[in-house]
Amino acid sequence: MILSTASILCRFKPSNQLIFLLIIGYTEAVNSEFSNQEETMSTNGLNQQKVEAFTERMVDSLNQGSLALMTSIGHRTGLFDTMAELPPATSGQIAEATGLHERYVREWLGAMVVGRIVDYDLDTVTYSLPPEHAAALTRAAAPNNIAAFMQYIGLLGSVEDRIVESFRHGGGVPYSAYPRFQEVMAEDSGQSVLPALLDYILPLVPGLVDALQGGIEVLDLGCGRGRALIIMAQAFPNSHFTGYDFSEDGVAAARAEAQQHGLTNIHFEVRDAAALDQMHRYDLITTFDAVHDQAKPATVLSNIYRALRPDGVYLMQDIAGSSHVHNNLDHPMGLFLYTVSCMHCMTVSLAYNGEGLGAMWGQEKALEMLAEAGFTQVEVKQLPHDIQNNYYICTKH
Repeated sequence: MILSTASILCRFKPSNQLIFLLIIGYTEAVNSEFSNQEETMSTNGLNQQKVEAFTERMVDSLNQGSLALMTSIGHRTGLFDTMAELPPATSGQIAEATGLHERYVREWLGAMVVGRIVDYDLDTVTYSLPPEHAAALTRAAAPNNIAAFMQYIGLLGSVEDRIVESFRHGGGVPYSAYPRFQEVMAEDSGQSVLPALLDYILPLVPGLVDALQGGIEVLDLGCGRGRALIIMAQAFPNSHFTGYDFSEDGVAAARAEAQQHGLTNIHFEVRDAAALDQMHRYDLITTFDAVHDQAKPATVLSNIYRALRPDGVYLMQDIAGSSHVHNNLDHPMGLFLYTVSCMHCMTVSLAYNGEGLGAMWGQEKALEMLAEAGFTQVEVKQLPHDIQNNYYICTKH
């Protein structure tokens, strides 16, 4: 705003006018400088409306990123689950109900209120989680619990320094740098893959359910904590199931859970999928979001082809997307998936001198690599509830 000397000078006593004239002279000089800057900016080729709109978008991203972190904390601490069952309550009452420290709960609630997640009543100084929000933020809402996926933001942020070093010096960040990865992935698949496995995913392959009931040999590569395989072993006691994973922690957790269920038709091994050297042994091989972060994905796919018996089936679940970035502009989760790829999938592959294929390798590249591995008959299917994955049904002939 440019100040008017005449309009303001009359407000001062004569004894103070000289001082004011000095001040206003400086102000007008500053205003003149700002005016010159505005003229320069309007003629330097920049569209100021676009600059302002982009800046606003970046500020919004900063806020939304912060909200994602606080949402993850709400999930991990059980705050959302507890608040969904409480009537409007004070921060102290919520802290007592969750067994958490009130000061932290109160600050978290501040973020939730400003983020429009939690409602706040000024008169009673109470907080409440609307049921419509609880329907997307609580464990009871699975598979629609978005809060569980927010954990990836903090998980990826924990390795930011090492990712920056990899940008500068090459190489990558190994699996060991992600101590919670198996835990978060298990919860992820527990919401997306496991509930759909028996009724929707396996029936994508014609005749597969009947074959499993009759008894076949099944291998799951990159099995993680083995939950998909355990569900199948429970549902199909006549079949035999084997799970391989690179993670010792993942395999240990899988063995413990299988033992807890008393399963005798399943076993797990710590094994690199690229070292698989079996021939014509399995009727079904599965991978669930496991190929794109392999150090040697082409070798893994070739090993899978050799390990299948004639007419055996390879069921590959992997990220739905295109190999070409311009085709992913409207992908509903494209930004998230490229970020996960850069900060986990791609870098863990590069850490082991791998190809760094990345999560967004895309359907075009996937079909090309499957063909090179020997699969000449491949169908790509999707499920209505799953916007993130493709299901590749590959038959060995």
